[in-house]
Parts: sequence; structure tokens; C-alpha cells
Amino acid sequence: MDIQGRTFLISGASSGLGAACAQRLLQNGARVIGLDINACTWISDSALWGQAQERYWHGVCDVTNESSVEEVVAQGIRQVGEVSGLVTCAGILHGERLIGRDSLASLESFRRVMEVNVVGTFLLARIAAASILRRLEATMPQGDDEDNGVLVLTSSIAASEGQVGQVAYAGSKGAVAAMTLPMARELARFGIRVVAIAPGVFETPMMQGASPKVRDPLLKSLVHPKRFGLPEEYARLVEQVVENSMLNGTVLRLDGGLRM
Repeated sequence: MDIQGRTFLISGASSGLGAACAQRLLQNGARVIGLDINACTWISDSALWGQAQERYWHGVCDVTNESSVEEVVAQGIRQVGEVSGLVTCAGILHGERLIGRDSLASLESFRRVMEVNVVGTFLLARIAAASILRRLEATMPQGDDEDNGVLVLTSSIAASEGQVGQVAYAGSKGAVAAMTLPMARELARFGIRVVAIAPGVFETPMMQGASPKVRDPLLKSLVHPKRFGLPEEYARLVEQVVENSMLNGTVLRLDGGLRM
């Protein structure tokens, strides 16, 4: 699917992977609806501002709040048009042992991880698919193999290799990975593809705040390169997923050979 002139909905767009994806797609001529629980500051500070300010719209919302997400996305659609693609980068990381030294794992924290990482992904996928279908009804594309839209979901290598203390996080990312194929099968008749990316450890604000005790063993486990991934490298894979029509119904690892 061509990127230029298309509208993409991106969650977690204020920083990290989401911000990198928004910038990459804007550089390729896309329009972007950015969502985040925080306001966006990078767009006015970047070289993209002069050429892309009319193609970027940012809305502040919690991706677990259905009414708020629907309202904010509707505002974005009115500004830059119905979407052709989705990239879900909003997510939270939580580490806690099931049986702690002094207490059991927090059920509230577990629920919050599931709400943001799983329910938020499901909610955005549903909204994005509906927007793609509205656009199709208006444009009436022709051809059985028409590439009409793509949903890119963010899973994690923790989905299959979760560490001690990652019950909530690994479970949530496993759910995202498991959603991918049934979504792809369901939406295939509309020419909509669904792909999940399972990143390893990336230099995002979430990881930059981790202690050396957490970071150092992960760095030693990397095969090549011996560094954490850069958000721009994630964004490049998103770009390739959008443009390569044969990528569908699968989970792509992006991890430098890391096995946790």
C-alpha cells in the first residue's frame, strides 16, 4: 500500500516508537492522527513542522477509555480524513512477582496492563477498521487484490519469552500476538491486512529509565548489534509492512537476536 496521501492512526505518538513512526510516515507524505495520554511536543520542534503541520493532528486521550478515544479519533478524522492504517504503540511495562516477599502481586496493576496493552489495542483496531470501511464505501476501490488498509500491532518478544516478574506484560503482549491472525482472516475480505511486530529492547523513555541492573544483562544477551534498538529502526519496519502486501497475519521479531 502506498504511504503518500494516506492517513494513519498512531497511538503512543508523543514519544518512543509511536513518535518515530509518526515522523517516518509524515516524511513519506502521509497524514497522521496521533494519540497519546500526553500532549505532543516533538512536532513543533522538528524539521517536519513547516512541511507537515497541516498533515499531523494530535489528540490527548487514554486508550482504555472508549468514549474518549472515539471522540478524539472522530475529531482527527474530520481534520485529516478517514484512515488507511493503524499503528498501536501505546503500552505500559510492569514488573512484579506473583508471590512477592511481603505481598501478592497487585491485581489492580495487572488489570491496568491488560487494559492499556490489550483492550487499548482491540479498541483502536476496531475503530481503525471501521474508518477504513467508511473510506472504501466512499471511494469504491476495484480489484480483488486491492490493498485497502493495514493494521500494525505492537507485541513483544516477551510474548514467548517472558521473564520472571513479567506475567502481566508477557500475557498482554501474548494476547496481542494471538489477535493478529484471526483479525487478518476476518478483515481479508475487505483488503485489510493485520501484522504484529514483536520488538526486543528499544531505547524508548520507558527503557531509558531502567537501572543498569536491568539493562546490562539484556545488553549481554544481544547477538548483534550489541545495543538496544532505535525507535527509527522500528519505524522503518512499520514502513516496510505498510508497503509490502505479502506481509499479513504474522508476528515479526525485531530484536537483534535477543533471547530473554
